[in-house]
Amino acid sequence: MNKNIEIIRQTRLHLLALIEGLDTHQLNRVPPGFNNNIAWNLIHLMAAQQNVCYVRAGLSIVIPEKFFTPYLPGTKPDGIIDDDMLHEARELFIGSIDRLKEDYDKALFSNYTFWKNRYGIEHSSIEDTLSFLPFHEGLHFGYVMALKRCL
Repeated sequence: MNKNIEIIRQTRLHLLALIEGLDTHQLNRVPPGFNNNIAWNLIHLMAAQQNVCYVRAGLSIVIPEKFFTPYLPGTKPDGIIDDDMLHEARELFIGSIDRLKEDYDKALFSNYTFWKNRYGIEHSSIEDTLSFLPFHEGLHFGYVMALKRCL
């Protein structure tokens, strides 16, 4: 198993604990000075992980499309994410990482395409990306902490 996958999983579990008890309105609120909300950040983490792991390896995403394209980098919230969608997102939040571990253990990411991220870091393998993802997850964890303080 790749240790970084477990780090991502633990970070996501802590993020879910951080937002425990927040209602739909709070999760969807975009405070002044911000361009997104807690719900968007949660789903964005899944979309970004699917994009840099699965799509870059020529594989199909393993989450529903409704949680993918509208939450990729450069997007922002477009409407309210209702209770049903939030519940499904919470389930997928950990489930998608568990699936990543299974697929990694099956060596499904062998056809990985080279890319360079916005920070100038080169990725030529799934391992390179799995080393970077904890940084990305932590960055958005910090955003969620800031958003929560504004509620």
